[in-house]
Amino acid sequence: MLKITIENFNHQEIVSQVDNRKVIELIHENYIDWMHACGKKGRCTSCKMVVTKGFENLSPLTDSEEYFRGNGRLKVDERLSCQAKLMYGELSIKVPEEQKLPHLDYSE
Repeated sequence: MLKITIENFNHQEIVSQVDNRKVIELIHENYIDWMHACGKKGRCTSCKMVVTKGFENLSPLTDSEEYFRGNGRLKVDERLSCQAKLMYGELSIKVPEEQKLPHLDYSE
């Protein structure tokens, strides 16, 4: 069982019985809006997430993530939700300030 908690979105929880899934797929399947500009192809950083717990439960960095980390657009505690797969267990994340959507209410 997979579990994602979005801390600054009122601790919204997502639970899935299917493992090895991209984080953004799990988020969108649960009808939660999450920014993504390049069609989930890893060509931008609009879908990034801040990982606060469970980093070890994610798949290794992809080439796209390595590229963005190398040029300073992806911090060490951030991953692209369209590239990172939750392999097993739990994950706690936050929406970065610059990725927050204006029509949603976020908590802190």
